Amino acid sequence: MAPDRPLALTQGDPAGIGPDITLAAWAARRETGLPPFLFIGDPAVLKSRAALLDLDVSIREATAETAISVFDHAIPVLPISSGVEVAAGEPHVATARGTISSIEIAVDLCFSGRASAVVTNPIAKSVLYQSGFKFPGHTEFLADLAQKVTNRSYLPVMMLAGPKLRAIPVTIHIPLKDVPTALTEDLIVDTCRVANEDLKNRFGISRPRIAVAGINPHAGEDGAIGVEDQEIIHPAIVRLRDEGLHVFGPLPADTMFHDEARSRYDVAVCMYHDQALIPAKALGFDTSVNVTLGLPFIRTSPDHGTAFGIAGQGVARETSLVAALKLAAELATNTNAKTPAFGVTV
Repeated sequence: MAPDRPLALTQGDPAGIGPDITLAAWAARRETGLPPFLFIGDPAVLKSRAALLDLDVSIREATAETAISVFDHAIPVLPISSGVEVAAGEPHVATARGTISSIEIAVDLCFSGRASAVVTNPIAKSVLYQSGFKFPGHTEFLADLAQKVTNRSYLPVMMLAGPKLRAIPVTIHIPLKDVPTALTEDLIVDTCRVANEDLKNRFGISRPRIAVAGINPHAGEDGAIGVEDQEIIHPAIVRLRDEGLHVFGPLPADTMFHDEARSRYDVAVCMYHDQALIPAKALGFDTSVNVTLGLPFIRTSPDHGTAFGIAGQGVARETSLVAALKLAAELATNTNAKTPAFGVTV
């Protein structure tokens, strides 16, 4: 069942594979059962990329109100300028303003009730940084936009969701050497609270089973291989259990991800980026979706980057974008999806 409002699909970096996979996803819309989306970006980029890829795709300017009626016959586009002529695979700082505006418009459409969810094409953070962008990435920017609308702070939580595994990294884009000092009992508790609420309210899991990984080999082996598991992770789990959450661990990460182990939990909460993303991508590289939990709107994204090196070559696979669009629609139509997301003051 598709939502009664379109998904707001951002353009991402227009020189990357965002246009390629958008075109390919729409072209396969009937075969995949793709839900209607409104592409927010430069129609000239889509047209030039379609010509480069030799795709016979119709593109039509539209609004959130007309997107669904347009979608079956053409890609509905809410037009914004890229700021410069875009060449596939050649990022340019002049496109940063359009990339940022696309995200801002998508969020505004959700808050105004005109779009059902935000789905983001990949961005190039290095390009945005050159333009003065102050956020580490999409996730933090989305949380800031939400705060400006609601006057409430949010702890956005990154989850990789695939057919075989949901995984959350507590710490994300920081050097491995900094993880032990960045990891705190409160951060683990808050992350698990957000995960628990959104898995209930948006994924329809009545009592989520949350498996928590240790940070050290063998989860520290009773302090013989590091004390963080005993001193930080275990106390966080005790607090969460006292609150009634179904949380267990810390578990040795090397035995958490085989088939039998995964059957015992609904989400794995990991201590650092690669501990979560390596198994998630190994088990579903083309089908995993990046979902941001803890925001007052639904946001999904394909689980890959801009891939400038293959943009415009006809080899980029749209599978993850299709999965992101379909999951966003599923969450939007979930009976509990209108429940406000769990916010954590930060």
